[in-house]
Amino acid sequence: MSAHTEDTALETLLLPFTEGQLTWPDDGVLFLRARDGSSLHQQAWPGLICEQSFKPQADALQRAGFKLNVNEVAPQSYSTVLVLPPRQRAEARALLARALAATKPGGRVIAAMSNNEGARSGEADLAQLAGPVSTLSKNKCRVFWTAPLHDVVDMSLITQWQALDEVRQISDARFVSRPGVFAWDRIDEASALLAAHLPKELRGRAADLGAGFGYLSVELLTRCPGIKQLDLYEAEQRALDLAQRNLASFESRVTLEYQWHDVTSGLPHAYDVIVSNPPFHTQSSTDRPDIGRRFITVAAAALKSGGRLWLVANRHLPYEIVLNESFGKVRMVAQQHGFKIIEAIRK
Repeated sequence: MSAHTEDTALETLLLPFTEGQLTWPDDGVLFLRARDGSSLHQQAWPGLICEQSFKPQADALQRAGFKLNVNEVAPQSYSTVLVLPPRQRAEARALLARALAATKPGGRVIAAMSNNEGARSGEADLAQLAGPVSTLSKNKCRVFWTAPLHDVVDMSLITQWQALDEVRQISDARFVSRPGVFAWDRIDEASALLAAHLPKELRGRAADLGAGFGYLSVELLTRCPGIKQLDLYEAEQRALDLAQRNLASFESRVTLEYQWHDVTSGLPHAYDVIVSNPPFHTQSSTDRPDIGRRFITVAAAALKSGGRLWLVANRHLPYEIVLNESFGKVRMVAQQHGFKIIEAIRK
């Protein structure tokens, strides 16, 4: 998101300061799940430290000149912590709890959400943790903030809610995952369908674009012994950390590289094989087929002559034109359960 892009939740988050209900502190502010946007460029925000694990948004914040903390560990405590909670409620509760844990005695937590992504629930959750909150509504969003934090904070609930985001085993303990990453508590049906159709003869250097917590990479290496190097590209650092844990058992026989990377910006290496279940929306539920189309274009540019892309997508997504423009041969391998499996071979 560029500095010229409107972000209604971000604008609403800053309302208590821009409208004078709160004063910006002079001893530093932590901004969890920070995003760049035009509202951050209307005035100076001295001492602002941003935390963002999603690569495109982290890159935008750095380009805009904001200080970025890439770890989920606050380097100190703060008198003010800003939060843009995610839609997933367990993850959002854990983030609010972590915000409170990072706040100095007498400090405040301020959060904002759009109405259609759980603002009412988020407000209730913050009040449950910290007592009565103040609120403002604008832009079909809501900003809510605590009173100065003292003994009213429920420390036992903070500990309990922070644990909601802990890494845990899923899928009969084959994988570890955590709330907030794509299909975090199950094996995604589309990825499983693609894995079932991967031919055993795939070999050479491979890449998994949008690797998530590593399911498809594990299946590729299990089914295709000819793969000798695999690069996992994932924009969400939280998911990439999980993938590294889930693929640890392959490190003795395969060269693995984990790339915190925005695939839409292109790839730095050439490949014999690329597999992908590309995203087709961002943090909202609105379809964004342009993201998947860009994944296909980037894959074509990175594949060697004769290299093969194995792709799964929702059947309705319009990828065929860009596939036919980018590859010498395209075939529909399967259509099942609302998904399509496609193999495309580079000229």
